[in-house]
Amino acid sequence: MDLKQIISLNLDGFSNRKIATTLGISRNTVNSYMKFLTASDYSFKELLSFDNARLSALFPSHTTIDNERHDELMLYFEGVNKARNHPGFTFLYHYQEYAQQASQPYSYTQFMEHYRRKYAKVKGSMKLEHEAGNEMYIDYAGKKLHVVNKETGEVIPVEVFIAILPSSQYTYVEASLSQKREDLITSCGNALQFYGGVPKAIVSDNLKSAVTRASKYEPEINRSFKDFARHYNCVINPTRSYAPQDKALVENAVHLVYLRIYYPLREMTFFSLQDLNREIKRLLVGYNDLLFQRKEASRRELFQSVEREYLKPLPTSAYEIKDYKRAKVQKMGYVYFSPDKSYYSVPYRYIGKKTLIHYTKTVVEVYYNHVRIALHHRNPSKGSYNTNTDHLSSTHKGYTSWSPEYFKNKAAPHGAHVVNCVEKILADSEYPETGYKRVMGLIQLHKSYGSKRLDNACKRALQADATSYMRIKNILKNNLDQSSLFYQDLEEDKTHIPSHQNIRGAAAYQ
Repeated sequence: MDLKQIISLNLDGFSNRKIATTLGISRNTVNSYMKFLTASDYSFKELLSFDNARLSALFPSHTTIDNERHDELMLYFEGVNKARNHPGFTFLYHYQEYAQQASQPYSYTQFMEHYRRKYAKVKGSMKLEHEAGNEMYIDYAGKKLHVVNKETGEVIPVEVFIAILPSSQYTYVEASLSQKREDLITSCGNALQFYGGVPKAIVSDNLKSAVTRASKYEPEINRSFKDFARHYNCVINPTRSYAPQDKALVENAVHLVYLRIYYPLREMTFFSLQDLNREIKRLLVGYNDLLFQRKEASRRELFQSVEREYLKPLPTSAYEIKDYKRAKVQKMGYVYFSPDKSYYSVPYRYIGKKTLIHYTKTVVEVYYNHVRIALHHRNPSKGSYNTNTDHLSSTHKGYTSWSPEYFKNKAAPHGAHVVNCVEKILADSEYPETGYKRVMGLIQLHKSYGSKRLDNACKRALQADATSYMRIKNILKNNLDQSSLFYQDLEEDKTHIPSHQNIRGAAAYQ
């Protein structure tokens, strides 16, 4: 008890009751001290000039605790201590409850001081000192928010991602559809954009989307998440298993998010994730602007004045999530990319080698023995051939000029009907490259049967509406291009070319 405070407040005209309220002590205690002070041989101004030791010596040694009031507090603490480990426990909540029911409640400061004296910590725990710009802690809230499907009325639970810079406690919050790898990485990227910089490490709980194999000493980080960290020039540092003190700060942030964001949202309905995140962003401004109880600054002020300058700059481009596929280089010098059912070229010397494809929404990279051997812009067209001419051998470079016009020009020397067949095959093909292979085979038939017979076979195929490579080949093989008997009633009976067995029968008949 600082006796000089009582003397100063009395000289300022405060009543004993107001002094008790201001200092958070019992009015009876103030009354007792004022009796001793008034009865001394010195004026209040003289007493104020004494040092603490001399001032204390003027008064007999005795307790200033109001026993009845103190006992009431001690009994209340027994219930408080039993609830200490319950999720959501706060001393402030219990102090407010105590202040409502006590006849002469202590101040919050005295409430905490008496609690610490009664329940002194036996087991020590190292206080973690947080260096500015060193880490970003991330976690998901245990409780979910919800959005409503406007058409069906379905209530969809959504996850809430929380990031915090421990030195300033500047906090970022956003809702996402899941805790899956893609959503986690997107949320981490958004958090770094929010902070405008990158810490040295991202400290995560052992989330399945972040950690492939948990370990107290050497956890295995998810490959995509590790690649994300490499892009932003930082590292992933999962918290130790069974070490709750490592993540105490972010868990406290989760609790505060329940108070400052969840509670104001409790009666609101959102029909999209975008609407929900817009409201979270608005509430987050107020949350970060709140003054700390024991600091004369807010989270935002501490971040701006202390932490921001220690963050590393953001990369020039945002990270795109990578996925991976294995593929063997085909004889043509391409790898098959199964997600789009398309093909990408690699240097021809890797033909027959097994490769690993890294791909994003915009880029396809091909790696062999951890070395990138090809880079392509991703082409979403199914069945496409994507070629870098530098990759091809001299015998393969001709394929790069394939186009409908190219094949029509190739077919023209062999007759107009061949050109018409080429046009029809290309028009009927689902993917251009598939059609290119078919018409190439068709044109090559002139080497075995001559241009005149090929043109005549194409004429008969067009008449029968049977313009496929195999049917034209069968017409030539069975000499049906030279027969008029088999097709003399074709105009009356619009049937297709007979099956393989019927073609043989027609040849025998001829």
